[in-house]
Amino acid sequence: MSFTIGIVGAGAAGLGLATFLADAGHRVEILERAEAPSALGSGITLQGNALRVLRRLGVWPQVRQAGYAFDVLGLRAPGPEATVLARIDDEKVGGPDLPATLGMYRPDLTRILRERAESAGAVLRYGANVEAVEEDADSVTVHTRDGIRRRYGLLVGADGLHSRVRECLGVPGVPERTGMGIWRAFVRRPAEVTHTDLYYGGPAYIAGYCPTSEDTLYAYLVEDVQDRDLADGPAIMRELAAGYGGPWDEIRAQLDESARVNYTHFTSHIIDGDWFRGRVALVGDAAHSCPPTIAQGAAMALEDAAVLADEIAQVAAADAGSGESSAAAAPTAASLAEAFGRYTARRAPRARVVVENSVRLGQWMLDGNRDGDVPGLMREVAAVVSAPV
Repeated sequence: MSFTIGIVGAGAAGLGLATFLADAGHRVEILERAEAPSALGSGITLQGNALRVLRRLGVWPQVRQAGYAFDVLGLRAPGPEATVLARIDDEKVGGPDLPATLGMYRPDLTRILRERAESAGAVLRYGANVEAVEEDADSVTVHTRDGIRRRYGLLVGADGLHSRVRECLGVPGVPERTGMGIWRAFVRRPAEVTHTDLYYGGPAYIAGYCPTSEDTLYAYLVEDVQDRDLADGPAIMRELAAGYGGPWDEIRAQLDESARVNYTHFTSHIIDGDWFRGRVALVGDAAHSCPPTIAQGAAMALEDAAVLADEIAQVAAADAGSGESSAAAAPTAASLAEAFGRYTARRAPRARVVVENSVRLGQWMLDGNRDGDVPGLMREVAAVVSAPV
C-alpha cells in the first residue's frame, strides 16, 4: 500500500512500530520533537518479554553485545555489611532461550532501534513539534510548530508520558505522581556486580544497581518524591548511598560533581476504554505508564508496537483483498476502528496488570506495609508477561 503512516515520537515504541511496519512494505514517517538524536541518558533494565520483541525486530544480536545479561536477582540488607540475603533465579519471561534480564545504556538501545528503523526504510524527521491533529474521512493531518502540515493515512501517538497527540485527541487520562522519586547515576561497574541487587530499607525505600556493560552500570535510589535541584544530585545521592555497603562503597566514591545523575518522579496512568480515536492510535507511555518497581515499562511499549503492527497488517491485507481500498488508499475508517479495537482489547488487560501491580508494590513501601505478598505479586506479573503477545 502506498499511503504513509505517521508516528509521533522516536522512543522504543515508535521506532519498534516503524520497523515492523516498514518491513511489511508500508511507507512510514516518524516525527520527533527533539532537534537531533540524544547521546545522554542513564541505564535501562529489559526483561525477557522485551528481549523477545527485540528479537522479532532483528536487533537481538546488537542488543546482546551492547548490554549485560544475567539470570539472577540478589537481595541484600541495608547497612555497611550489605549482607546477602538471597540470590534468586529470575523468571525467564521471554522464554528459556533468552536471558531473564539485560541491562544496557538507554541511548545505545535507542541508537540500535533507530538504525534498524532507518535501514527498514522509515524516515525520521527531527525538530517536528506537533501542534494539532485534524482528521477527515480518509486521512489525518498533523500541524507542526514550524507551520508544516503532513498528511497520513493513519497516525500513531508514541510521544510519551505527556503525549501531545493524546492531548489533541482529547483522550482522558494523564500521568499522576505516585509519591516516590528516583535518583539514577551512570558509573563504572564494580567487578563484583554481575546482576541486579536490591536493598530494601535504610535511607531510601530501594537502593539498587543494574550492570549495563562490561564496564558500566546504573545505580538508583528511591525516596519520597521531592522538588529536587539536579545540581545537588551527586551530593544527595552520596548522602543516601552512605546507608549501604558492598558495591555501593565503590559506586558512592564515583558520585562527585562530574557524575551523570538524573532525578524523576514516579508516575502512573492507563487510558480507560479505547486507546484510539478515529484514525489515530496511542502506544507506549502515551497510553499507559507505570513506576519502574517491576521494570516493565520498555517491555510494555515494545509489546504495544508488535501488537499494533500485527493489527495494521491484518486490516491492510483485508481491505486490499476485499477491494474496499485501492492500492493507493489508506484503510477504511471502519476497518481501522476494528483493528484498533482489537489492539486495545489485546493490550489493555495485560498493561493494566503491570501498571496496577507496579503501583501497588510502591504503595506498600510508602505505607510501611510489611505484609504485602510481594512474591505473589511478582508471580502474577511473570505469568501474564510470559505469554507471547
